[in-house]
Amino acid sequence: MTGGALQPAGAAAVREQVLRAGYEHLARPVLFRLGGGDAETAHHTTLQWAAAAARVPGLLGLLAAATGGVAPGRPAGGDVECAGIRFGHRVGLAAGVDKDGIALLTWQALGLGHVELGTVTPRPQPGNPRPRVHRLRASGAVLNAMGFPNEGVEAAVGRLREARGAGLTIPVGLSIGKNKDTPLERALDDYTACVRVAAGLPDYLAVNISSPNTPGLRGLQDPEPLRRLLAGVVTAERERAEAAGGAPVPVLCKVAPDMDDAALRSAAAIAQEQGVAGIIATNTTLRRDGLAPDDRAWVGPERPGGVSGAPLTTRAREVVALVRAACDLPVIGVGGVMTPEDGVALHRAGADLVQVYTGFIYAGPALVSGVAART
Repeated sequence: MTGGALQPAGAAAVREQVLRAGYEHLARPVLFRLGGGDAETAHHTTLQWAAAAARVPGLLGLLAAATGGVAPGRPAGGDVECAGIRFGHRVGLAAGVDKDGIALLTWQALGLGHVELGTVTPRPQPGNPRPRVHRLRASGAVLNAMGFPNEGVEAAVGRLREARGAGLTIPVGLSIGKNKDTPLERALDDYTACVRVAAGLPDYLAVNISSPNTPGLRGLQDPEPLRRLLAGVVTAERERAEAAGGAPVPVLCKVAPDMDDAALRSAAAIAQEQGVAGIIATNTTLRRDGLAPDDRAWVGPERPGGVSGAPLTTRAREVVALVRAACDLPVIGVGGVMTPEDGVALHRAGADLVQVYTGFIYAGPALVSGVAART
């Protein structure tokens, strides 16, 4: 898993081909028709099916055998190290797919090497009005204006605890944010509240200051707010761990692709000086210039949300390379991984781990196995 071969060999190559064909011709057409084509309805239905799969005796073992994943209770391995955590391979599921942690065992069985839950907030919140998720198929993209809908940090942490008891062995991160109605000047209170509730159960915490869908949130990326926020979160986690008699979990910071290069360098330097353990690069983009003409015309300047998927591929690599050069921290690369080759390129740009979201929607589990086998 740690080599640089461009093509998987033997059984891994056959598995990838079968998974790709099965998803493209069987699963994806069904999923894309759910809810009359509404992307969020399809998303929630898929999550419910994934959660239900874990309740069928023996099914997760069969899925793991088919995908190269990990059956419940089986060790996940540890060929890759990032931020002091051992991972079975480099590919994980980005935050936003399973915000509340309802299908953790199924993601493990489907071959994901780690999962990032969230973004969660201290209190449950509904997010922005629907419709707020749209597939832009001509662009290989998704437009997302969700605004952190979630059941609250307690619900996600409770499900993570249950999944660990039921045989979850892959690493799980937790992306944390502020509630929409919390003023920016009190944002640190929300982040530290999440730290206390998480209680060291996730393998890492990800400070999300880069979503474009919570008003004002990206202002926390400015140097002084960022310095105060990261120092406060790192301190809160250290103090929590000391009080519990344990070691603190790594705190990572997720940055936006729309920051200019100088701001990204500054953010990376601040993160390192404040004791952050790694950078996640990147989030969705507000830019529309990477969209196909018809999609760009449909989205227009007024339709809200961040774009993910193929329009972000090049910028994600640029940001990963820039952050890697600007600090000594490990980097988790996310954005525009639509093919195994995209994952290889992101890794070569400097990403220690690679996360998938939109590419997973379009390509399914074959994308995970393909990137894992090549990195």
